Amino acid sequence: MKESLTLRKRLGLEINRKLTDNLIKEHPLRQLFWECTLRCNLHCRHCGSDCKKIAGYRDMPKEDFLRVLDNVASHTDPHKVFIILTGGEPLVREDLEACGRAIYEKGFPWGMVTNGLFLTPERLEGLIQAGMHTATVSLDGFKEEHNWMRGHPESFDRAIKAIRMLAALPGFVFDVVTCVNKHNYPYLEELKQYLIGIGLKRWRLFTVFPIGRAAHDAELQLSPEEFRGMLDFIKRTRQSRDIRISYGCEGFLGNYEGDVRDHLFSCQAGITVGSVLIDGSISSCPSIRADYHQGNIYQDEFMDVWNNRFLPYRDREWMRTGECASCSYFRYCRGNGMHLRNEKGELLVCHLHKLLTQS
Repeated sequence: MKESLTLRKRLGLEINRKLTDNLIKEHPLRQLFWECTLRCNLHCRHCGSDCKKIAGYRDMPKEDFLRVLDNVASHTDPHKVFIILTGGEPLVREDLEACGRAIYEKGFPWGMVTNGLFLTPERLEGLIQAGMHTATVSLDGFKEEHNWMRGHPESFDRAIKAIRMLAALPGFVFDVVTCVNKHNYPYLEELKQYLIGIGLKRWRLFTVFPIGRAAHDAELQLSPEEFRGMLDFIKRTRQSRDIRISYGCEGFLGNYEGDVRDHLFSCQAGITVGSVLIDGSISSCPSIRADYHQGNIYQDEFMDVWNNRFLPYRDREWMRTGECASCSYFRYCRGNGMHLRNEKGELLVCHLHKLLTQS
């Protein structure tokens, strides 16, 4: 695989590689995801966790997660660890406000990822009073495209209502995340203008990786030409500064590095990002669906696991197999994101390979 990186890109990537090496040694916990439920009020085509209205696991009692936070706070400043509530759909929990308030009272800033379907003015007020610092709302296009993706006839209207409510909060920082696919790709420019018009300041785009329901859905996958087109759209928008836009954190992007994100690629799973999953498993980014769990809160202390395990995340030489074995960019990519590895450790998607493929 050959791509000629510019000298400026290569120098930047070398500096980033050394900074990442130092970060791995220190592995400061900066983000902690809590998969607080697997229940969901939608049936999304691209769901990585294959959530259901009635989940196979009950919601984790908040007391169990709060014990984890006590353990974290005994080892590090809680104000420096951001808690992200995810699922499933966090708003299906009737006690979500109580969960947030308890997290906030322990000194941890927190936010949530939501589809917005259950976000009412009353619930938003309760969440703000419970200390919610930020939120991410999923929006996958205009009404036809979004509802096709989300499997619910009211999903688009509710998501837009949620975005408008959040945008109306003075000083509240939030973003919208959009899964770019064959259905919404042609309308990215129009969607951008629409989102700016309703007050959105931050927009994050990502592409589907073949996990869960998305594994065999060709309609969700961009062609190499479309993938490059999406990145060019992001690059142009960042240059015009119409809205703060970025591509998701996954994937080494060759000469697009530095142009489509605020940072150069470095998968932070297990380095600065950890998670507590619904069954108590201690892992990293909840997008990782293969079993790279490092312990369980019902048998282990979280910070003991964080400080003394996580070797597969921090030393990724084991990823140097298959197409990665002879790739000259492994020193920068380190095998791509952990969520793009299956149970056997095989790479599911190489973003650089897709960029260099002719349609």
